[in-house]
Amino acid sequence: MTRAAILDAALLLSAREGMEGLTLGMLADAMQMSKSGVYAHFGSREDMQVAVVQEYRRRFELDVFLPAIGQPRGLPRLEALFSNWINRVSHEIAQGCIYIGGAVEYDDRSGPVRAALIESVGLWRSALLRACKQAIAEGHLRAGTDPQQLLFEMYGLILVLHHDSRFLKLPGCVKRASDGFTRLIDACRAH
Repeated sequence: MTRAAILDAALLLSAREGMEGLTLGMLADAMQMSKSGVYAHFGSREDMQVAVVQEYRRRFELDVFLPAIGQPRGLPRLEALFSNWINRVSHEIAQGCIYIGGAVEYDDRSGPVRAALIESVGLWRSALLRACKQAIAEGHLRAGTDPQQLLFEMYGLILVLHHDSRFLKLPGCVKRASDGFTRLIDACRAH
């Protein structure tokens, strides 16, 4: 078994069981290999959890960030980032999001797994903030728009999308999040 195949299984398990629920033994069982075989690829449970966070970030960037970079700077890029993000979350509803689940699990803990989660989420937030600032600089959004507030409200839409669709199992949440983003942007749009 390759490290990539083990990471695939670890991503699925951690999305379902949480990062803390992910163990070398559970992963070995899922992969039908020995614990020592899994251990040889990671060295420790914590190293495996960090590798899972890093692989999740890599895939998130491939699905959400990189396709949007091809869009023109400003609002077209910001809209693509958010649309890609909603699309990603809508596919994760059945299994869970490592960033959101990890935030709950590690909000009051310290250590390398929390640090990896914070780094990954921080990079994503920085990219979104940069896109918000570019939309303002390009004149697509009003000059007085607060990019931090815009980021906060965009993040809020994603969190409620995840909560209402995954936890409450309410229908129509993806459309509500998309409509909420449209209203948010319309309120900030330069006229």
